[in-house]
Amino acid sequence: MALRDLYTATDAGIYEVRTHAPGPAGSLPITPEQLRGAPSGDLFGMTMNVGMGWNPADVNKDAVMIISTAGGATDADGNPIALGLHTGHYQLAELVNEAAQEVAAQGALPYATYVSDPCDGRSQGTAGMFDSLPYRNDAAIVMRRLIRSLPTRRAVMGIASCDKGLPAMMIALASMHKDPTILIPGGTTLRASDGEDNGAVQTIGVRYASGEMTFHDAADAGCRACASPGGGCQFLGTAGTSQVIGEALGLALTHSALAPSGEPIWHDLARASADALLDLKHRKIFTRDILTDHAIENAMVLHAAFGGSTNLLLHLPAIAFAAGLNVPTVYDWARINADVPRLVSVLPVGPVDYPTPVVYLAGGVPEAMLYLRKLGLLHTDVLTVTGETLDENLDWWASSERRQVLRRRLREVDGVDPDDVILSPEGAKAKGMASTITFPLGNIAPEGSVVKSAAIDPSVIDPDGVFRHTGPAKVFTSEKAAIAAIKQQKIGAGDIMIVLGAGPLGTGMEETYQLTSALKKVPYGKHVSLITDARFSGVSTGACFGHVGPEALAGGPIGKLRDGDIVQIIVDTGKLTGSLDFVGTPDARLSPEQGAEVLAARDIYPGLAPDRDLPDDTRLWAALQDVSGGTWGGCVYDVDRIIEVLDAGKKALAAGE
Repeated sequence: MALRDLYTATDAGIYEVRTHAPGPAGSLPITPEQLRGAPSGDLFGMTMNVGMGWNPADVNKDAVMIISTAGGATDADGNPIALGLHTGHYQLAELVNEAAQEVAAQGALPYATYVSDPCDGRSQGTAGMFDSLPYRNDAAIVMRRLIRSLPTRRAVMGIASCDKGLPAMMIALASMHKDPTILIPGGTTLRASDGEDNGAVQTIGVRYASGEMTFHDAADAGCRACASPGGGCQFLGTAGTSQVIGEALGLALTHSALAPSGEPIWHDLARASADALLDLKHRKIFTRDILTDHAIENAMVLHAAFGGSTNLLLHLPAIAFAAGLNVPTVYDWARINADVPRLVSVLPVGPVDYPTPVVYLAGGVPEAMLYLRKLGLLHTDVLTVTGETLDENLDWWASSERRQVLRRRLREVDGVDPDDVILSPEGAKAKGMASTITFPLGNIAPEGSVVKSAAIDPSVIDPDGVFRHTGPAKVFTSEKAAIAAIKQQKIGAGDIMIVLGAGPLGTGMEETYQLTSALKKVPYGKHVSLITDARFSGVSTGACFGHVGPEALAGGPIGKLRDGDIVQIIVDTGKLTGSLDFVGTPDARLSPEQGAEVLAARDIYPGLAPDRDLPDDTRLWAALQDVSGGTWGGCVYDVDRIIEVLDAGKKALAAGE
């Protein structure tokens, strides 16, 4: 447009522009010693604080950094004037405001900064997904940089809810070894009483395309899934699981994960967390005192007990790495999943698909911990952000009014018995609740893979509890081609879909919920298996094997499979063992050992390459994490290793000149 059509203001008052105004009244609360010896930044910071309107008498108080992933904008009545990317960050500014008010009321000086986050659901099936996992590393870097750029800080609070923003926040907090820190999990969305959950509603396209639902029903379902404007999805996906992990680590208050967003009890978490953080500051209890190897193991135990998202296999190792702790291996995950019973009946693996707000009222993380403590599976002597041990927190929870009132409300208002949501080990066993995750190895996945074995359709599991599927491979070099094959009915019962080049080097390790949800909804889906070097949404179910390592573009044997190859899958859902093996062709069957030799001699799949839409930012992230340990190392940046490789490369290039 022409400028004359843009600058059309009729109010002449807009031209009455000031170039100076009276400065704030008062004086800085400083001493001569500060003027002589304090960094100029400390002094200038106080000047800026007064300029922003803070009382000059209070600008030298202990600084508390509040960092959140808040997104979107609302008017004074809470109506949207700019949308966020998802409900998970849309209401977080309310928690920031309440926490800041409490910090100030307790005599400290609050600061608020923001690093917002994307939505995996919004970017499903698009090139936007190529930025999802890399965002986590980038956001953690920016969060750390913001925290460190307040040198006068005395404590740090993080507020986040969802799939990548919350892991990024925990990585950032874990890096603040010498700071008191606390996490507020941002809560969950209320489930619509007359609609589907956020996981099911993501399948309306494939269900309509396959004739499973009408256009009218699809349009209505898509409109009704979110019953509150804020909070992570109502199923125990990556967002919900990350909240559970944050509490299990001791970084968040007991009974703070999965609180229904916008409810009074959710708001109260801001006040309580602010008070706890200020107490940590006063008592000089730091992140390094709370995050220990035992805390990491407690988080793994709760992951198993809840049946959490497989994406935490990427995030918890990264948190441990940032904290300077031992990084869990595939063998550690397998050991803990074999020892820990699944106790929580929740979307998406059930057996009853209770939404996460129901789990919260049933007692949430501490309720499951009471059972796990009796089994001797927790390190209860670890310190938490209450300043007390986990044992002391659980003793309080067991007899607390909070527990009694919420569980009674669930019975009386929702008609749900809380003991049917968070079950005793005996009750869980009686309902056939198996441990959730298995980590198959084999000649296709020598470094490991992962499957939610508890979410494989029971009707395709043999009476001995073993899932067996031997069938022909149908190989795809992109998720787009694979989902098209399903919609065009080119996949049939008995097929084993292989999706290559979807690991970090190919697509930034995209999340392939399109595929897993489609296979769950089409009639023959339970008779189809999926093997990929990509990752899955936390709501994914079925015989879907992800995180295959090494990934295809790093030379992994999965990248050498061909259409028609015979693949053998075995998963013992009781013993939690499994294998993924190439066992020859229809005309020449091989043992797994022989198959490994054939794959080693083969070339990579013809035409396999990084997606042409892969952003340069993600290519850089993929290269850095590849030399830092790759997928099973948590997709981290190991700076020492990166520098070592760069130095070796520079020397090799110089020698070749």
